[in-house]
Amino acid sequence: MSSIFGMSHNWTLLVWTLVAIAFLIVFIAKFKWNPFVTLLLSALLLGFLTGMKPLDIVDSVTKGLGGTLGTIAIVIALGTMLGKMMAESGGAEQIATTLVDRFGEKRVHWAMMIVGFIVGIPVFFEVGVILLIPIVFTVARKTKMSLLQIGIPILAGLSTVHGLVPPHPAPMIAIKAYDADLGKTILYSLLVGLPAAIVAGPLFGKWIGKRIQVEPPAELVEQFSSKETRKLPGFGITLFTILLPVILMLIGSVAKIIDSEGVYDITVFCEFIGHEVIALLISVVFSFFSLGFARGFSKENISKFTSECLAPTATIILIIGGGGAFKQVLINSGVGDAIAQIATSANINIILFAWFVAALIRVATGSATVAMTTAAGIVAPVLALNPGANVELVVLATGAGSIVLSHVNDAGFWMVKEFFNMSVPQTLKSWTVMETLLSVVGLIIILAVSIFV
Repeated sequence: MSSIFGMSHNWTLLVWTLVAIAFLIVFIAKFKWNPFVTLLLSALLLGFLTGMKPLDIVDSVTKGLGGTLGTIAIVIALGTMLGKMMAESGGAEQIATTLVDRFGEKRVHWAMMIVGFIVGIPVFFEVGVILLIPIVFTVARKTKMSLLQIGIPILAGLSTVHGLVPPHPAPMIAIKAYDADLGKTILYSLLVGLPAAIVAGPLFGKWIGKRIQVEPPAELVEQFSSKETRKLPGFGITLFTILLPVILMLIGSVAKIIDSEGVYDITVFCEFIGHEVIALLISVVFSFFSLGFARGFSKENISKFTSECLAPTATIILIIGGGGAFKQVLINSGVGDAIAQIATSANINIILFAWFVAALIRVATGSATVAMTTAAGIVAPVLALNPGANVELVVLATGAGSIVLSHVNDAGFWMVKEFFNMSVPQTLKSWTVMETLLSVVGLIIILAVSIFV
């Protein structure tokens, strides 16, 4: 009898969760409320519906917000500074120009995917688009190729890194929530991300580029082409600066694998510099010299760049915090355990479950980051009941689910539409299909890899 009661209680909690998520979706999508405010209200609503004490709800909200932002806020701030140094110094332009020269015009769309992949590592998707749009226009003009054939591979590279590859904040949220290994996740993410980006980027881009012809908006072309000509930083030093955080993190992980007991002092040192916060901090300070002073910028210039790039990240940081608050209420109200028990009794594949939960929230709220944070809260307790699961692959499955089917409720959708001067149906046929391809191909590869690891 008690087990029946237990299950019916679990289902009740599940219904209240769906009510709270429906509230979240309607207020963000229909009434255009601020996502941060709506996430906090949804967290409170869920707490009250599930019968938590009022002050316990407040406690969960503040702890969830603080706990989530502990590392993530620093990662976002430092990553944005690194991206800004790259933009101002002309590093992004240098990488694009070099790759176009190396690959040749015929294979330039492959080079563009790699540009998106590399440039996307330190920056948010939206920031990456803004950094790289001038390159898309320049390359399309130089090669006389279709704008989408150049643009889609760059967007695929950016989007893959955004959903799958640490130290990007979205995968970092899941890594923290599931207690996954950072180095292993980076290795698997490249194994899964590169093939997915190839299918959704150069291959699909070439196909759709022939079917949708668009001209870039004239005023944007004007704005980007009238930059003063300056000497660009070297390709090698730019690439090294961007990849430095990833290199340091991998060093930390390799040291941990070789000396798992931490016997040697060098291991402790490697793990220290391999921590995402320290790795990014070292890289940002290095970029002040490699892309700043070495390019003739004054200390005032660098101070101005690093301050002005932080304002746009405030919204992103708060939304992630709000997602963390909602996640904590999910856990503390017992909803997380209820979902875990239902999912376990249904004997569902944990990788499919993580992908599906993230995909649902993504389609509903339009935000990959909200999908990632909320899904992490729902999946973590289920994961705890599945001791045999490969945690790193579950991180990637959550990430892949969080980028599926971007449509009219996603800021990225409108951004791509405006920059590429497309109509809504054209954006759905190109951008939305690309995101969905990335997500589904990613999931298929993750399921394939899970057979072997």
